Amino acid sequence: MRKLAGSAVLTTLLLAGCASPLAWVPPAGAPGATPADTSVPAGVNTSAPVGATGVGTPSSALPGVYEQDAPGSWTLTSEFASQTGITPKIVLYYSAWKEPFKTAFAQTALSHGAYVLVQLQPDGVTLSSIAAGQSDGYLRSYALAVREFGHPVILSFGHEMNGNWYSWGLGHASPSSFVAAWRHIVQIFREEGASNATWVWTVNSTNAANAPLQQWWPGAQWVNWVGIDGYYYRSTDSFESVFGETIAQIRTFSNAPVLIAETAVGVTYDRESQIDALLAGVHADHIVGVVWFDKGQNAGIYHQDWRLEDDPAAVAAFKSAAQTYLGQ
Repeated sequence: MRKLAGSAVLTTLLLAGCASPLAWVPPAGAPGATPADTSVPAGVNTSAPVGATGVGTPSSALPGVYEQDAPGSWTLTSEFASQTGITPKIVLYYSAWKEPFKTAFAQTALSHGAYVLVQLQPDGVTLSSIAAGQSDGYLRSYALAVREFGHPVILSFGHEMNGNWYSWGLGHASPSSFVAAWRHIVQIFREEGASNATWVWTVNSTNAANAPLQQWWPGAQWVNWVGIDGYYYRSTDSFESVFGETIAQIRTFSNAPVLIAETAVGVTYDRESQIDALLAGVHADHIVGVVWFDKGQNAGIYHQDWRLEDDPAAVAAFKSAAQTYLGQ
C-alpha cells in the first residue's frame, strides 16, 4: 500500500518465527559469516533448529506498534503498549535513499528489548544506477554502520515493487533491473561484513494477480524472508482473500519464511471478528510475522483509520486474539 510519507518511521507488530530471528544465517552455499551478535528478545527459543534460510521457530510472538514520531521517540509505542498490553519487540522505519542508518534509534529499540527493521526506499535514484555501482559509497557506509551496530538488523529494499505507485515498481522499472539492484546491495553488505543483516523481499498482495511475482525474485541465496503487504478494507475481506493467492504464488518458487510486513483491519462492520481471523490465519498458516500499521490515512482511496487505540472494541478483540493465537 502506498505510504503518505516517503520516509515515515514506523513501529510494527511483528511475530517473528526464528531461532535467532534477526541474525542472518546465509542460505546453503551463500557467502556470509557468523553474526557479530545473535542476541534475541526474551521469549525466543534459541535452541530451535536453523534451516537453510537461517529461520527457525520462536517460543512466543514479537509484538510492536506503529510509531509516527521521528526515530528515537518511544512515546506512541508506549501508549499503544499501555492500552493493548502488548510489549513492542520490533520497530520499523522507512529510510529515504542517502539517509544513513539510524544507529541511535536502533540503540533505543535495543534498550527496550526490540530490534529495528528498515525499509530502504530507492527514491530519486534508478535501479540500474544502483546495480552499476553508482550508490556504492552510500551503501558501503550504510553496511559498515549496520556492522558496527553489532546487533541483528532486518533490512528490506524497494518494497511493493509489484505495484505501480513507486518509482522502482511496475511500469517504472523492469523486474530484471530490480533483481540486479537487490543482488548488488546484498553483495555490498556481505563484502563489508554486515552479516548481522537479515534481508526481507517484500511484495504487495493486491497486485499478485496482475503481475506474476517470480519475475522480481532475486533468488534464494539473496533472500532470508519473504514479506507481504495486505490490508482489510471491506467487511468481506478475509485472510484467504487478502493473502491466499500471494502466498500460493510465492510457494511455487520459494520456501522462505513468510512475514506479513504490513497489515491492518479498517473500520468495517465486522472489524472485531476480522481481527481475530487475521491472527488466527497467521497462526494456522505458520506465518513468521505480522506488522500492524497503526495509523490513520486520509488521502484518496487510502482514507481509512487503521489505529486500534481509538476503538475499544477493536483493542479488546486484538488483545483476545493475541492471547489465543500469539501467546501474548
